[in-house]
Amino acid sequence: MSPHDSTDQLTGQQPEQHRVTPTRVMRGMRSTGHTFRVPLDHADPASPVIEVFAREYSSTDHDDEEVARLPWLLFLQGGPGGRGARVTQLSGWMKAAAREFRILMLDQRGTGLSTPADATTLASLPSPEAQAGYLRHFRAEAIVADAELIRARLGSPPWAVLGQSYGGFCTLTYLSNAPEGLDRALITGGLAPLTGSPDQVYRATFARVEARLREYFSWYPEDRILVTRIARHLDAVAEYLPSGERLTTRRFQMVGSLLGGNTRVHGLHYLLEDAFVTTDDGDRLSATFLEQVHALVSRASQPLYALLHESIYCQGAASSWSAERVLEEYPQFRPDAEEPLLTGEMVYPWYFEEDPALRPLQPVAELLAAEEHWGRLYDVDVLATNTVPAAAAVYRDDIFVDRDLSLRTAAQVRGLRVWETGDFHHDGISDDGEAIFDRLLALTRGS
Repeated sequence: MSPHDSTDQLTGQQPEQHRVTPTRVMRGMRSTGHTFRVPLDHADPASPVIEVFAREYSSTDHDDEEVARLPWLLFLQGGPGGRGARVTQLSGWMKAAAREFRILMLDQRGTGLSTPADATTLASLPSPEAQAGYLRHFRAEAIVADAELIRARLGSPPWAVLGQSYGGFCTLTYLSNAPEGLDRALITGGLAPLTGSPDQVYRATFARVEARLREYFSWYPEDRILVTRIARHLDAVAEYLPSGERLTTRRFQMVGSLLGGNTRVHGLHYLLEDAFVTTDDGDRLSATFLEQVHALVSRASQPLYALLHESIYCQGAASSWSAERVLEEYPQFRPDAEEPLLTGEMVYPWYFEEDPALRPLQPVAELLAAEEHWGRLYDVDVLATNTVPAAAAVYRDDIFVDRDLSLRTAAQVRGLRVWETGDFHHDGISDDGEAIFDRLLALTRGS
């Protein structure tokens, strides 16, 4: 599919603005697909058109007539570049939400079944400059404009929104740009800084990752030795990922993303214990280990994450590869450090050299990193006078969204009620989503 087809390829006719797929029923849940045609640029009446997909979920505890009367809850996924979750039964936060809402799970523009934005589709554009111009329309302000258009097409009054991680950033943009479309806003691990450069974010998160690693190594002291052993092995011996490219130390360090979870942090130990096998030629990395690492470090299924990650913090200035610059202040994270530390979700320019899925996108990645004219994401004056009931879970030791920066933002949003907890990490809604959702919903109702 071209990045912006505007006519049906078979008939040459303008397709309908909202298509609905047949409803499927499984394990106490209904699932219905919705496809909406939206402008690439909501500010341009002559804009090309793209498609945005969303899947509706509801509980079979409600009959069809009851479902039709339920209010909508829009879920905004983490990312950027993350598609909506595909589920086969209602559990966790969705089980809680489906008691009184119809859930709309959005495939944010460029992801999932929405018009894709990846190396294959972007290649149809004539130049890296054209690709960069296209991708400038894939940040939170466009996602919010899509949501408002979709809400109108569904005939919904102001609806509830739940934003996880980057979805919380989008929710803050929603509260800034279209608060009239919101009945209430729930945010989990997703309060972004309202002003300032990405540098402040990476300084905070490098420090959080280091503290988390120290905690992790206190549980598994043998892994401190093992991480260094793997790093030095990769410097000396060529080891290759299943996709064919050599695994470097700096790319191996990306497995630190596992540190951001309550339970998956212990998965890091299981990953590392699989690392080495003994051969006649000496120790080598096992096929099991390399396969697991590949799943963690490849951006093949989420290229927008790498392309747009730093831009989600930019307003009126370039990121200029912020994480790469800030890394110089934290030499303990360098791959050639005596005992190198693992990293978090930072994005570096060398991603586009080492990941085969990203190599074709290197020119456009450089242009996006140098882009100085990013628009405003948040309106601090509107947020200071907010009237939409809003609540946010702030995770005290979150390595991806810093607690101190989150609380600073919370103080700038009128009426935002904060639940700060050390019981969960960034993926809290995956651990006990039902309780977290119920608590935030109650906060927006004054409980």
